Amino acid sequence: MFKSKSTLLKAAIFATGFSGVVAEYILSTLATYFLGDSTLQWVMTISLMLFSMGLGARFSKIFEQNLLKVFLLLEFSLSIIVSFAPLLVYTASAYTQAIGIMIYSLAVLVGLLIGMEIPLVIRINDEYEKLRFNISNILENDYYGSLLGGIFFAFIGLPFFGLIYTPFILGFVNFTVSIVVMIFLWDLFKINERRSLTGIGVVVLVFLTSGTAIADRVISYGEQLKYDDKVVYAEQTKYQRIVITQWKNDYWLYLNGNQQLCTRDEIMYHEPLVHPAMSLHPNPVNVLVLGGGDGCAVREILKYPKVEKITLVDLDPAMTKLGKTHPILTKLNENSLHHKKVNVNNADGFTFLQENEDYYDVVIIDLPDPRSVELGRLYSYEFYKQCYRHMRPGGVIVTQAGSPYFATRAFSCIVETMKSAGFETVPMHNQVITLGEWGWSLGVKQANGDVKKNLRKLEFEIPTHWINNEAMALITSFGKDYYPWEKDTVLVNKIHEPVLYKYYLKGNWDLY
Repeated sequence: MFKSKSTLLKAAIFATGFSGVVAEYILSTLATYFLGDSTLQWVMTISLMLFSMGLGARFSKIFEQNLLKVFLLLEFSLSIIVSFAPLLVYTASAYTQAIGIMIYSLAVLVGLLIGMEIPLVIRINDEYEKLRFNISNILENDYYGSLLGGIFFAFIGLPFFGLIYTPFILGFVNFTVSIVVMIFLWDLFKINERRSLTGIGVVVLVFLTSGTAIADRVISYGEQLKYDDKVVYAEQTKYQRIVITQWKNDYWLYLNGNQQLCTRDEIMYHEPLVHPAMSLHPNPVNVLVLGGGDGCAVREILKYPKVEKITLVDLDPAMTKLGKTHPILTKLNENSLHHKKVNVNNADGFTFLQENEDYYDVVIIDLPDPRSVELGRLYSYEFYKQCYRHMRPGGVIVTQAGSPYFATRAFSCIVETMKSAGFETVPMHNQVITLGEWGWSLGVKQANGDVKKNLRKLEFEIPTHWINNEAMALITSFGKDYYPWEKDTVLVNKIHEPVLYKYYLKGNWDLY
């Protein structure tokens, strides 16, 4: 009898270890999505939870009686808090900018509850096992559960259930643990405890079931409040939150809440991104596009009859699927991703270049802004050096580089980093109505002549909506080299010294 009860407690702590570590990862991922700077957010969230677990262990000394009942109440509480945490965060994000305080508070609360569980279970199990076996077995099962939780979150939870439904799976895990322990140890409870625990269990079950049923609608409601325009499409992928909004006949595409394009003025972004680089190269046969899963950059590249092959590399298969199938995007990109010259690869751009042996004439980089260390890696010296190795002599590279006015230091960092990799660089900018002043960095491998002068001489033989020879003088002009700091203090962005994301996050975005 003692052995079966002890085994049950170990199974319970295994399950709580599983759900506890997944709760940490969920809150860390939420912090990254809403606050950016993934390294800082994961470190802060997990550190806060571990610290709070220590406090929880300390507070567990308060409880001297009815330890099993306290353990079940903790499990019921965790079921509700973990399940509804993302719903609270998404909804609150529509009303307040202080979303970080909510996420960190939830991390502290979850950590406190988890921290109280292990000491309580050890004390409950004390009468069933000797101390040296009791402590090692309980901790062992908790750690094993944590490993399984990490595997579950990485390969099943986030990819298939997302941040909306994975928490409810955890909630039901905690709830199931509570019910199983309560049933098998029923004889250890007093009559009034049985009634109260049963009533609480019913209430928790109703909350979890109702929450699962309405979760998507609650998220949609909170998301709609966050955007000025009507949300017509929303999807949580393994990598990001994709949202499309509509106002009258215009559509906006957002990734993790950051605008990527607007159908009204995307040509003011994509034409400067593509045509200067493509027209500067005398024979652009093989073109590599990194990012650009919406297909608009490819649409512009296909206007050049000399192009024989376009390789598009985008990490998120959901984004390229959207570019291939969603009627808003297929109309916008003119079904470019279905063209016979286009080969779509879903891979990390850095890894793709490391494993690839092809050489390219033009490389066009259309990635989200470097808000995190991970994205900053694709704006690094090492990354541009990889691009350099994969380009033929005279090859042209261009990357979107954020706003030269609202993130001036980040913009300068990208230009200088590309230059340090061996390219002769020219910064460019243009006023995009819905984005504000936006910029690009163009580079040439082993340039023949002055790149800026050659850009200003360009005559575009392909059809364009806006860009022409006159526009080239405009987008390559910045006036005097004025900075409110010493220009030489802008460092080159390297993988082992990631400065770019810090420059970006410290920009003047609040002015826009």
